[in-house]
Amino acid sequence: MTPYLFKSIFRLLASLPLRWLHALGALLGHLTFLFSGRYAARTRENLRQARVAKDEAHFAALLKQTVSEAGKGIVELPWVWGRPLEQVCATVKSCHGWEHMEAAHARGKGIILLTPHWGCFEVVGLYVGQRLPLTCLYRSPKQDWLETIMRGGRERGLAKLATADISGVRLLFKALKRGEAIGLLPDQVPGNGEGEWVDYFGRPAYTMTLSGRLAQTSGATVLLSFAERLPHGDGYALRFEPLPLDFSRPVPAQINAALERVIAISPAQYLWSYNRYKVPRGVQPPTISSPEKT
Repeated sequence: MTPYLFKSIFRLLASLPLRWLHALGALLGHLTFLFSGRYAARTRENLRQARVAKDEAHFAALLKQTVSEAGKGIVELPWVWGRPLEQVCATVKSCHGWEHMEAAHARGKGIILLTPHWGCFEVVGLYVGQRLPLTCLYRSPKQDWLETIMRGGRERGLAKLATADISGVRLLFKALKRGEAIGLLPDQVPGNGEGEWVDYFGRPAYTMTLSGRLAQTSGATVLLSFAERLPHGDGYALRFEPLPLDFSRPVPAQINAALERVIAISPAQYLWSYNRYKVPRGVQPPTISSPEKT
């Protein structure tokens, strides 16, 4: 697909009602699942591995819903990135736990927001960035034109981005030192030397250590944040909750356990198609399993 065609489709989708986009996304999700064997196999395997289904009938229903939610997550992106910031934030129908954000901000030690691939995590950054300074770590896409669209959609209000490299990590430290908030995807597979093997839904997953180092060094408040996708394109429900960490114990294991607990509340909205168990280039694989290599 050429950049011009992509941008044209992007603008068209952004002009449609969110309700329509979620319906279209659900259909697209099932078509992708039907025609992409690798995608379907990974989604099915990761969901079954997590053991969040009570029985086979529940697993079948959960898999169907998971495929629909994954499609919604793709098709809603043009709307979230392309609509005015005030309009996007107005789709947040409820926000539970914002008092934790206010208390952490008043404390002045900085805030570390951990937002996994669950629901519409893009909305979290925009909602927070409309109210407080926020720096989010991200990986640059290979295409420059896509980078422009991504930054344009995410860097609005008081939100800005930091690349996932040394210079970006420095920006995170500086933001925390100023008492500001930073955002991380704690379930994103880090690069060589930036993680360790930790159980995640019963299987070793290479897990980032950066969030723990940032928290211990800065004394910042760590919060979990989520944006649950409401049915029928009715918007989103946000939640913020404290994640107290015990630095005498391995922090990545504590974070993974917290993610498992919250994801299990509404597992269909987790991105099970994400290759969470891959072995990054140059990383020694865990000895007790054989995750898929990149």
